[in-house]
Amino acid sequence: MSTGFSTRFLRKCLALSITVDDMSRFAKMTNPDYDMQKRYGFSKGHPIGIHEAADRIVGDMVADGYYIDFVETLMNVDAKGYMGHKYNFRGLDDVVGDVLQSGFSYDKTTVQFFEDQSQQITRNWGRLAEGDERQMTVLRLDVVGNTALVKQNPKQLIDKTYGDLRKIVTKAVVSRLGRLWSWEGDGALAVFMLGDYSRLAIFAGLEILNEMVMFNKMDNPLNSAIKLRIAAHSGDMIYSESETRVAKAETVKKAISLESKAASPNSLVVSESLAMSQDQALLNIFSDAKIIPGATDKYRVFQIQLGKD
Repeated sequence: MSTGFSTRFLRKCLALSITVDDMSRFAKMTNPDYDMQKRYGFSKGHPIGIHEAADRIVGDMVADGYYIDFVETLMNVDAKGYMGHKYNFRGLDDVVGDVLQSGFSYDKTTVQFFEDQSQQITRNWGRLAEGDERQMTVLRLDVVGNTALVKQNPKQLIDKTYGDLRKIVTKAVVSRLGRLWSWEGDGALAVFMLGDYSRLAIFAGLEILNEMVMFNKMDNPLNSAIKLRIAAHSGDMIYSESETRVAKAETVKKAISLESKAASPNSLVVSESLAMSQDQALLNIFSDAKIIPGATDKYRVFQIQLGKD
């Protein structure tokens, strides 16, 4: 995490607003393993001045990579209170403004900061550390008949076509605050965590399918249409830089299963659990719930007709 924050704003905010015990309490809410007394090397109950405590906690939050998480904790306490007690953090607006100036945006839906996409786009939204767990929606995409396409077309045309496909997918995903976590020759895995992330994932899948209609009509240099199978499923995800570990996640395995077993060419499949969290207007474009043959998993499907045979 960046250490480019003007931490003086947060140190001043803490010292003016809350007690040392509250500082320690909210730091521990952010990082359950945090113990200010141990960091100082003091025995339990050793007195610590309010300015010293603020300096220590803020410095530790930065060093441990919890600075923004700590700011979010304080924002939540400021808005909702804690254990029936109201808090008013003086200067919190300056703290938030500094985070935004440091290259982050704020998502009101999930109440989280994330990297400003106009400045950089990284795999972890500028936030997640190895092992962090979040609710996410996974979007799995696969090119139908990839082996035949590769055999039947010159390599340079395949490379160009798949490069164009990747641009279409990347635009649809990133414009909805998602991230591409893997890209193979014939498929991709995208994840969504911010905003109304399950809905955004569905709209990304719909955009990709619709973009392929025009691509196949106007820009596809291959001897047959590019056909896609896409599936979406939501669930717990543990962030990892390792694609191998990501592939073992149950949410990812469920999305892959839906794509391979339930999605036909040129379709978007969504798991029934994901579908049931959507409004009826969106569900109306999907089929009624179906059951995967030989399994108990339910899904709904949206089918589109591409324009090149």
